[in-house]
Amino acid sequence: MEKFEQIFKYINDHAETIVAQEEQDYLEALLQTLEETLDGKFEWQVEGATKEDMRKAIQIAILKGMRKSAQPNHQMTPDTLGLIVSHFVERCFEQELTERSISIVDPALGTGNLLFTLMNAFEGKVEATGVEVDDVLIRLAAATGDLVEQPVTLFRQDALEKLLVDPVDAVVCDLPVGYYPNEEVALDYELCAAEGMSYSHHLFIEQSLNYTKEGGFAFFLVPSNLFESDQAKQLHQYIKGHAWIQAVIQLPENLFASKAHEKSILILQKQSTQLKAPREVLLAKVPNMSNREALAMFFEKVRMWKESNNQKR
Repeated sequence: MEKFEQIFKYINDHAETIVAQEEQDYLEALLQTLEETLDGKFEWQVEGATKEDMRKAIQIAILKGMRKSAQPNHQMTPDTLGLIVSHFVERCFEQELTERSISIVDPALGTGNLLFTLMNAFEGKVEATGVEVDDVLIRLAAATGDLVEQPVTLFRQDALEKLLVDPVDAVVCDLPVGYYPNEEVALDYELCAAEGMSYSHHLFIEQSLNYTKEGGFAFFLVPSNLFESDQAKQLHQYIKGHAWIQAVIQLPENLFASKAHEKSILILQKQSTQLKAPREVLLAKVPNMSNREALAMFFEKVRMWKESNNQKR
């Protein structure tokens, strides 16, 4: 077995024992397992295991728990998407990452898989913050962060309310899609719907830009039909006034269960008086991930786009 599979076996066996003995659901049992590991009550040792091995093992266990859970907000950003997003973050912060660390916030943290994928990719170069309202998810994120030894500041709250977060270099977010129930909070947003309920994914875009530095970037996983909804015109006007669209990247259909679940990557840059708008918006489609040659050509296209897109005044 690979090292991450060995780690998974240890934590899965322990979690299943708790499920059988204490009649907890699997996610709660997994959380107990991870927290008992951190407390030294339950130990495993896999020699030579890396932070990525640990993250993958915990991710597989969480996915198993989510499949058993009926809660719609219990979903996870797959590794494949996290790795593609990390490539774009690297391209947009190429110079900065050679000189300093960058600050990143994920306002819809979930279990932290997207954020920890980035942190492992840029070892020691990310000052990370996560915001999550769900108690079980944020505790899973906290335990995972400790076990993969990635320091992250966590806030348990509704991310669309006021945040105690300083403006960051980058926001990464797998946008929660749907209607936002708190209409009173929605009134504070430019993207509040004129009639009826507002889209939470629209409000998350606005909130993300509120906490992004001028010239900073926001990397969103968005519904592929984002600009086709009944509130799309309002969204487009908002973006035009506050940000520059850097890229819209269509993701392979085979990564999603159905057409309704398909996502794209939207990269925005918060406008800055020190910079010019990008000369060219990158519109591209990620090829099938198993086609290495096509994938290499895609990443070369991204590199050439970024190199030709000098925004300095």
